[in-house]
Amino acid sequence: MTPITGMDLTGFTEREPGVWTDEQGLVLSVHFFGIAPDLPAPFEQLDRLRYGLARFAVQVGGGLIEAVLGEMDTLPAVRQFIKIPRAGGHGLVFLGSWTVPRAGCSTVVKVQAAEGGITGVREAVTFSRTEPEQYSGPHPYGPDITGGLPYHVGDHEQWDAYFPDHPLTRVRTTLERITPTLTLHEEFKALPPFISASGLEAGPSGSGVRHWFRRRG
Repeated sequence: MTPITGMDLTGFTEREPGVWTDEQGLVLSVHFFGIAPDLPAPFEQLDRLRYGLARFAVQVGGGLIEAVLGEMDTLPAVRQFIKIPRAGGHGLVFLGSWTVPRAGCSTVVKVQAAEGGITGVREAVTFSRTEPEQYSGPHPYGPDITGGLPYHVGDHEQWDAYFPDHPLTRVRTTLERITPTLTLHEEFKALPPFISASGLEAGPSGSGVRHWFRRRG
């Protein structure tokens, strides 16, 4: 179903093809899109790429926490962490993903977890331990990015150790654990590289396939 041929599924149980869950409700899924990637900018223009991804997250009522470049099984990829309102309930859903674009298709690995029970503890504690003027402010990827969920330092990785059971922490640590184990089919790796509308090739010098963002699972 996808060009992903291997990954560490320790602790996960398959629920349906391409979707696994663990005992804490973490959802791991893999996706393939047989259309040209919808990236807002080439990897070589990281500032524009991050700005476009952050703007899109706001448009759907969420917030981009981080976007960075990296590799999946030697291919250039973009990693995102995003937060969105939980549908039909209180709290947030946190998503982490790797997207690997090629010329006419892409593959995505996504990990997500939702808040449950008491919410806002992480935000309250990190706010109390941070200077008020340093806790939140304009989005670092663009001062004119407004709306959606606010950007604040409580989502930074440095706080994960204080909140090991928080959904963002679990998403981040799980994605970090499985990333080195991800392998791709050789035919996918041999496909022509993604070339943006500007004519630049994506390379490891953070996709944005927007369609996966709307997909459940």
